Order: sequence, then structure tokens, then C-alpha cells
Amino acid sequence: MKTFITLLAIILSNALFTSNALAASQISATIDKNPVVVNESFILKITIDDDVDTNALNTSALLQDFIVGRTSVSSQTSMVNFKTTRTTTWSTLLIGKKAGNFIIPALTVAGIKSQAINVQVLAENDPLADKQQDIFITTEVSAKEVYVQQQLTLVVKLHFAAELKRGSLTEPTLEGASITQIGKDKEEDTVINGQRYRVIERTYAISPKNSGKFILKSPVFSGEILVPSTRRNNMFSFSETKPVSVIGDKIPLLVRPIPETFQGTWLPSDLLAIHQNWQPDIATFKVGEPITRTITLTAAGLSQEQLPILEITVPKGLKVYPDQAQLHTGMSSGHLVSQKVRNFAIVASKPGEYQLPEVSIPWWNTVTNRYQVATIAAQKITVLPNSELETATTVVNVNQNKDLAPAKTVIITQTSWLQWLFLALWLLTSLAWFISAELAKPSQAKTSKNKTPNNNAYLSLLAACKKNQGLAVLTLISPWINILQAKAGKAITATLDEALLEINSDEFQQEINYLQQCYYAKDQKDWQGTSLIKLIQAFNKQGLKESKVTVLSLNPT
Repeated sequence: MKTFITLLAIILSNALFTSNALAASQISATIDKNPVVVNESFILKITIDDDVDTNALNTSALLQDFIVGRTSVSSQTSMVNFKTTRTTTWSTLLIGKKAGNFIIPALTVAGIKSQAINVQVLAENDPLADKQQDIFITTEVSAKEVYVQQQLTLVVKLHFAAELKRGSLTEPTLEGASITQIGKDKEEDTVINGQRYRVIERTYAISPKNSGKFILKSPVFSGEILVPSTRRNNMFSFSETKPVSVIGDKIPLLVRPIPETFQGTWLPSDLLAIHQNWQPDIATFKVGEPITRTITLTAAGLSQEQLPILEITVPKGLKVYPDQAQLHTGMSSGHLVSQKVRNFAIVASKPGEYQLPEVSIPWWNTVTNRYQVATIAAQKITVLPNSELETATTVVNVNQNKDLAPAKTVIITQTSWLQWLFLALWLLTSLAWFISAELAKPSQAKTSKNKTPNNNAYLSLLAACKKNQGLAVLTLISPWINILQAKAGKAITATLDEALLEINSDEFQQEINYLQQCYYAKDQKDWQGTSLIKLIQAFNKQGLKESKVTVLSLNPT
């Protein structure tokens, strides 16, 4: 038994030694299909009967006629009847650059040359190509001539009849351009020339930043598909994976510069429109009540980031509170459409007729190659009195006049004995009021040591702030300032804006603006009166500067 084992070891050792001593003697080159289709991959296999360095194969000779993809290397060792066999195989992905007949040249590995292979590359529109393609890419661009910053869309469709194991699709590339995918991938099934394909569709928005001639390079798909295995037995069948790669067509583009005659912010678009609507109806516009003006800008061939800022101006007596703009982007008839919507809350401080200026957006029509202006025409609006606000102001002013008399201004434009008579009577009345007021001071001082005269508006205003009642605060600010004006011998103002001018404080004005925005803007917020209370108390304590001159204007003719 020992003799047999020793003999067997010697035989095996001699067999291995003999095998290792033999150098590589055979090399083969094959492709997995012929003919092939342009822009679609096929596999070149180089096999040598030896275990050699994986970097021994040089594929640079293939670059002249083919796109060379990834190369995978595998080694295999087998023993049959004490004979050891070793092989090394390179699998290289190749893609034909153009249609025609080409030769895969002989390649050298370990000093041995493979045979050359003739390969036919079919054009995509060749009738034979339909029978060859299991996977391919189609592309469609919205325009091949555009202006700088004009949006164009690229629709990429990946068709595959085989079962995908895995894969990835790169983005298209264009020198000096921004490229963004729009929306999500779409999937559908279709039948082409009797063969069923699964289709994945992806859309990109492309904005060139420089003028000139460019090449838009389509995406590249790389992945693996399942193919039937050549290894079969009586009970089981297996599937293997095969690497694949396909490329879409290259697309030439002409990008035009901005016309020298264009003035303003550059907006190249197929169609641009601006319009407005009011809510509630503009006929019901009243003092102190907000009305919302919505302006919508719609543009084809522009991204939402390119749309200009929407602003409006209003005349004195109106205040505007803009909301954050809402942006939307989508596809319509194969074109990119972007939209900007902005709401403006407008509040009037006094009744009357107001002229709103026009809103205009200059743009360049890329269809007609002309300068255009989208416009909302100037518009007149009528603000009606608000009886609720007038009633509240009148009640407070009546309470004020019980104890305080406002400063008087008399204007006489013509000279007559009646005018001088009325002036004398007015002076006598004022003198009588002054004497009675001076006589009443001692008795009033006894009962008013701990009470400020006519504090109804002031106390009501503080109470409204503490309860965070913003609308009541807006109603009571003007009457409170009227009290301060009366104490300082100043004429009483009629509107909130005019009353705020007496305070002359940026901090106070900002608080009032914020309060109005909380109530009048579309996205309303909860208002808190804590900050405003401190400001009101401070200004009420210091009061307004007294008016030292009472104006008496006599203009005799």
C-alpha cells in the first residue's frame, strides 16, 4: 500500500511538473454577435491556455474604430487524467462608433497573436438592426438652435427587450451648460417591429451659458442582462449575466448670443404672459380691509430660477404686504413651462380714488426673434369709507372733547365787517373758555391726582395689546395719538399713516407693519402685543412736543 501511494505521488508530481514546464501555445479571439448595431455593445473574448498576468492584454489598438469599455479577467484551472489545464480569459466591452465593416486586429498575449475578426456594424435605421438590438437608446431634443440661457429639453428613452439584472444611466453632457432632470422616470411597454420592449423615459432641462457651436452628448447606459446559460443538466437550467452598454446619438447645437439691441433682464422664451386677479372683488374695497392682488407670470422655455422678481408699487394712502412667491415647473407639449405666483395684500388708510401703475416684464420672443413686453395695464381703484372704523374713531374723539379742546385755525380770505364781527365773537368765546378752565383747575386737581384725563383710548389700547387683538389695536392707535396731539396743542390727524408720522419712530413703524402683515397677508400669523406695549407706554409717558404757535391766518384783499 505504501509503495502504491509513493508511486501515485511521483506520477502526480511529474504530471504537474510537466504541465508547468509547458509554455502557452494557443490563443483564441471571439465576439458574441456579428453583425452588431452602432452605439450598442458587444463582447470580445480573448482566451489563452496559460495562467498569465491579468495586465498582459493591451487593447489600445481597438480605439481607432471602437469605444472600448470595461474589461473583466477570469482564470480557470482544471485537471483531467492527471493533466492540468490553465486558461486566462479577457472579456472586453466594445461599441461601434459608426456603421460599416471593420476589422478587430490581432492582439498579442505572452508572445502569441490572436486571429483578426471581421465585424459588420449596422446603422440604427438598417432593417437588419431591428433583429439585432435587445437594448438601445433614443433621444429627442426640443430645439437644435437656441439662445444663451434659453431652456431646451432632452427626452431620453431606454428600450430593452432582455431582462435587466442591474444598470445605471449617466446624465447627458454639454460644455458650459446647466443640466437638471425634470420629474421622475416614466415606464411603459411598447412594441417595435413585432418585438416587445420595456421603455424607461427620462427628461432633462438644459440651459446653455455660452454662445457658439456645441455637441450635446447623450447618456450612456451600463449594466447587466440575464442570458440563458450554456451549462445545462437534466434537472436544472441556469441563467447567467452579460454586461451591456449602449450610447445615445450625439446632437449638434447652435447657441446664439444675446442680441445687442435687447435692453433689460434677459428672458428668452417661446411664450411669456402675465396676468392678475383680485379677491374679493375689487368693487368692495374699503378702508382698513385687506384685498389680495395675485400676479401670475408664466413662461415657456425658462426655468423657475430665471423668472424675475414680481414687485408692485402703490400710491400714498395704500400699503402693500407681499407673500413669498410660489414657483412651479412642468412639461406641456414637450416644452418646459415655469410659473411664478405672488400674492400682495393691499390695505387703504383713507377713502378715495387711487391709480395703480402698470406692471411690465420685457422679454425676447425666441419664435419670432423679437423684443416684447408683457404688461398689466395701469388701473384705477376706488376705496370706499368703512363705517365700522369711522364709528370707533368718532366715539373715542367725542370722549376726548369732553375735557380737551383742540387747537383752532381760522382762515379768512375776504375782508368784511361780518368777518371782523365773527372774529371778535370767537375771541370772546375763547377768553370765556380759558377763564372757566382756570377756575375749574383747583377742583379738578383734587379729584384727578391719581387719574390721567381722558385715558380711555390709551387704556383700551393697552388692553387690546395684552389680549393680542391686532385689529382692535389698529383701530385704537389713531385715537390714542389724537389725545397726545391735543395735549401738545397740535391739529388732530385723520388717518393711521398720518398719526404714525407724529410718533416718528422706525421701531414703532416696524411693529405696526408687522402687525398689519400678520393680519392682512395671505399667510397670516399669530400676533403678540408684548413688544408694542412697551413702545406705547414709553411714548405715552414722554408725549409729543408741544406746538408753540397757534396759526391765525388773515388774508385781507
